[in-house]
Amino acid sequence: MTTIRLPGLVDIHVHMRQPGAEHKETWETGTAAALAGGFATVFAMPNTSPAVVDERTLDLALETASSGARCDYAHFLGAGLGNVDSVAKSAGRAAGLKMYLGETFGDLRLDDPGLWAAHLERWPDDGVVAVHAEGPSLETVVGLAESMERAIHVCHVAGAADISLIAGAKERGVAVTCEASPHHLFLDRTSDLSFGRAEVRPRLGTPEDRRALWDHLDVIDCFATDHAPHTLAEKDGANPPPGFPGLETALPLLLTAVHEGQLTLDDVIERLHLRPIEIFGLPVDPDTWVEVDVDEEFEIAASGMSRCGWTPFAGAPVRGMVNTVVIRGATAYEKDLTVAAAGTGRDLRSEERRTE
Repeated sequence: MTTIRLPGLVDIHVHMRQPGAEHKETWETGTAAALAGGFATVFAMPNTSPAVVDERTLDLALETASSGARCDYAHFLGAGLGNVDSVAKSAGRAAGLKMYLGETFGDLRLDDPGLWAAHLERWPDDGVVAVHAEGPSLETVVGLAESMERAIHVCHVAGAADISLIAGAKERGVAVTCEASPHHLFLDRTSDLSFGRAEVRPRLGTPEDRRALWDHLDVIDCFATDHAPHTLAEKDGANPPPGFPGLETALPLLLTAVHEGQLTLDDVIERLHLRPIEIFGLPVDPDTWVEVDVDEEFEIAASGMSRCGWTPFAGAPVRGMVNTVVIRGATAYEKDLTVAAAGTGRDLRSEERRTE
């Protein structure tokens, strides 16, 4: 047994499904899964029902989170057709602005590059604009960011062409950062998954796409789970929705890659702690940390803390077990036991305002 202490890990991309789809996940179950996976902080996406696109819906989302969250959190606002001016007024309360420019789950997709530019112009320069963009839409929005000298963050990069485009933009000095999800790093379209359980956006790539992500590791700023739970009944149905759960499996998969020489432990800390803090301007708390037994071997269970009750990695052998998560000096998770009560997590953007 070899236990190590990691700093508080941050997942900048999760879908808690609440409000509107509590049968898939809630803040109580989703943040229990986060703790079991070693995460002390999660950032929730805005494509709920109703979508989080203005002050009223942000209030609703944050009230829901405040009563259920067991770990710390922040919430994204969504860019919409008619909220260019109004959404920017709530920027200080949000993790950032999310622009859906590609095929996704929900009804927040934006197809007009003129509208993309308007949102990029109005959102405060010290705030993060995160984009779901692939192929032509990625090329266009990176070009806009370059011409406007505006920073953007690209979510869940999945393909060889896209990671190469971002690498080239970084070389030109464009202020672009990006994330990769474990399912795009460890799975591809040749993986043994049934049709419905393979549905995700961006879609799983070819083995060459997956290899390109690893070859461009220096371009990837963050690892983010894109935890997007749906029930097994939905995934195995006639019209399976896109998305995988990922909060409980990400760290064991990454630590296994460390054992196998694909990553270093510093790579993991950089992309799950240091860079998220830098990009999103998060507070650092030395009393928030996770203890991991890096030598413990086990198979990923078919179900865990997440309400959705499945994972595409079920049965995969991994090495690296989360033992303890401590948040602000208080134990939030002990191996197989969620200690933190619902509602004890803090909204980090509200914390910032209280300490200014």
